Amino acid sequence: MLSLALIAGISGICYRVFGVNATTAGFVYLVGILAIASVWGLTEALVASVAAMLCFTFFFLPPIGRFVIADPANWVALLAFLATALVASHLSDRARKEAQDAKDRQREGDLLYSLSRAILLIEGPGSFGLQTAKSLAEIFECRSVALRDAETGEIFNGGRETMAEIELKLIDATRRGENYQDSDLVVAAIRLGKRPIGSLAMLGISLSGEALQALLNLVAIALERVRTQDTANRAEAARQSEEFKSTLLDAITHEFKTPLTSIKAASTSILTDMPDLPSQVRELTSVIDEEANRLNLLVTDAVRMAQMDASKMHLERQPVAVIEFVDRVLEAFGPRLDERKLNLSLAENLPLISADPDLASMALRQVIDNSLKYASPATGLQVAVTAEAGGVTIRVRDQGPGIPEHDRERIFDRFYRRPSVKNRVPGSGLGLYIAREIMRAHGGDLWVENPVGSGSEFCLLLPKQEEKLEV
Repeated sequence: MLSLALIAGISGICYRVFGVNATTAGFVYLVGILAIASVWGLTEALVASVAAMLCFTFFFLPPIGRFVIADPANWVALLAFLATALVASHLSDRARKEAQDAKDRQREGDLLYSLSRAILLIEGPGSFGLQTAKSLAEIFECRSVALRDAETGEIFNGGRETMAEIELKLIDATRRGENYQDSDLVVAAIRLGKRPIGSLAMLGISLSGEALQALLNLVAIALERVRTQDTANRAEAARQSEEFKSTLLDAITHEFKTPLTSIKAASTSILTDMPDLPSQVRELTSVIDEEANRLNLLVTDAVRMAQMDASKMHLERQPVAVIEFVDRVLEAFGPRLDERKLNLSLAENLPLISADPDLASMALRQVIDNSLKYASPATGLQVAVTAEAGGVTIRVRDQGPGIPEHDRERIFDRFYRRPSVKNRVPGSGLGLYIAREIMRAHGGDLWVENPVGSGSEFCLLLPKQEEKLEV
């Protein structure tokens, strides 16, 4: 061992150059032991201390050349020498370790800073996982890196090697939220607060616990930042899409108004000013007039829907008799109800409601239209109006297939259509959404029930006139 060779060299030099001078030899031994502790560590220094004590006894304490101490005072000097050598070795070794730890912490800090810069330069959620894994492998000089995103289940690899059977360890780390580390493999959970959002495996790396935790926190924050940015981008895209749809619908419906007005004016003039028309021509002109009325009503509804979709809905409240607008709505559906049995039930002493008659009629039309589209043409339709505490409820019941429980709320979502019918029945998925928005703007509500037997029952609640509700 080099420490023993150094002690032997010191013994030879001191014995030949300084003679039998115990004081000089003792100090030279101590200097050598300090040098050994600072360079090679505490173990080598302890071995050197024992060897120096034996050499000091043999060469410099009388009787010379024997491992015997004749003078008791020399025992004290020998023990003092040994204690000094051991303490000095320990202190020198601790100073060396602290200096090395400081260098390691500085190096880890530099690596973490480099990683943070690399992560900040990553653009787009699609490349985040792969670029982060490659940056980790490059900056920390790992042989292999595997990063798993718990939200998508994807695993991104970096480094020159591939770790075998690492997926199960990554999944287990995410599930348990614990870290695993052996000689050169680290598998750790990536947590944001108390919630695991992924896991990380690194092969060929040695980090302190504090540095590893800082690395995991950095990856977690960056991963959440990218997810938040992605969510914000999707929300903004959806908002712009909705605005575009509303603007386009508004523009198209207004363009329809001009030709419809001309058609209506022409058909009305023919029926009014030409009483001697042949019966077949008059019948066809009446059909044109009725369908022009229907198209005009549909276009008006489309304009109102575009305004509501753009958050421009404004209620013009007034006292309304429910029976009046219910009759008006059912009359508009006259041609479509020819083959169906309509059962209208009205409770006695119905109170006036506080509503915008046009919007309330529009909501009822959307509900009835929905029932007519989805129920069989051979089945009937029941409309019942009853007085409730604080308002009036209009119930529209069909004899269709009914609505599954898990879809009873979703059918009121914007553009939602049930998978079982969206390719079979035409529609946009906006009607029930608009109808519920109108009801809630009035201070009422719209919901669906599945009554005993078959079919669905839509319930529209409108407030009484005496309830003054702010909109």
